[in-house]
Amino acid sequence: MVELISNEIMDHGPPVAWEDIAGLEFAKKTIREIVIWPMLRPDIFTGLRGPPKGLLLFGPPGTGKTLIGKCIACQSKSTFFSISASSLTSKWIGEGEKMVKALFMVARVHQPSVVFIDEIDSLLSQRSNDEHESSRRIKTEFLVQLDGATTGQDDRILVVGATNRPQEIDEAARRRLVKRLYIPLPEETARGQIVKRLMNEQGNELSESDVEFICKETDGYSGSDMANLCKEAALGPIRSLAFEDIESLAADQVRAITLQDFEDAIRQVRASVSQKDLDSYLDWNKQYGSFGI
Repeated sequence: MVELISNEIMDHGPPVAWEDIAGLEFAKKTIREIVIWPMLRPDIFTGLRGPPKGLLLFGPPGTGKTLIGKCIACQSKSTFFSISASSLTSKWIGEGEKMVKALFMVARVHQPSVVFIDEIDSLLSQRSNDEHESSRRIKTEFLVQLDGATTGQDDRILVVGATNRPQEIDEAARRRLVKRLYIPLPEETARGQIVKRLMNEQGNELSESDVEFICKETDGYSGSDMANLCKEAALGPIRSLAFEDIESLAADQVRAITLQDFEDAIRQVRASVSQKDLDSYLDWNKQYGSFGI
C-alpha cells in the first residue's frame, strides 16, 4: 500500500508559482497567511496560532482550485498527495479504510504534507441510510484521520479539498475543513492576464485595446472558458489556409492571430457557468464560507 501511495498518489509534477494563477488576489493572500507561513515557520505558529488542518476551496468549475492546491504544496515546501475517490476504493472489504490509514501514515512520515482531494464531494458526501457500507467506512476513517482520537496536535498535515458542489459535503467533513474559501470567476483584469499569458506563446497582433475589448466581451467566463477561447482563436489562422497548402507550409508562414479571430471564437465558445449556479455559491458562502459576504 505504501508503494502504491508513493507511485500513484504522491505528485511529482512541475512546480507551480503564485504568478501562474491569474487574479484571485484575496484568496492567494488569505492562503499565504493561514497556510504557507505556519508551514514554513512552525516554531512561531504554535498553540492557538497553529494552522488549520483542513481547507475547502469551492466555486464554479474552471476557476483554478486544483492549481491553488498544487501551488500550496510548492510554496510551503511540502510533499503533495493528490487523491481521488477511485484511488482509495477497492473491491475487497476493508481495503479502502486501510488505504486511507496508510495515506495519512505516509503523509506523517513526509511532513509537512498537503493532501489534495479534487472533487471532494464524491468522497465525503453526506452519509445516509441507503448508502453502501464500504463507502461509509471510508468516510468514517477519513474523518477520524483528519481530526480524531489518533490525530496528533503537532502534525503538519493539511487536507485541501476542492469542489464545485459544496452543498453535498457531509456536515462532519465541513466542520473539519475549518477554512472554506470561495474561488470566484476571474475578474476583467484576471481575464486579461490569461489572454496575454496564453498569447505570448503564439504570434499575435493584439493591441492593449484589443485585449480590453476581449475582456469586456467575456464577462462571466471562467478560467478554463478563457483558455478554450484562446485555443479556438489560435485555430483561426489555420482555418484561413487552403487544405492543400497545410502540408507544404512552413511554421513561420502561418499568419499572426488577430482580433477578428477572437470575435469569431467568442461566437462559438460560450460561458459554462450559469447565473443560477453563481447565486447558489454566493448563498453557501454567506452561510458557511470563512469570509462570507
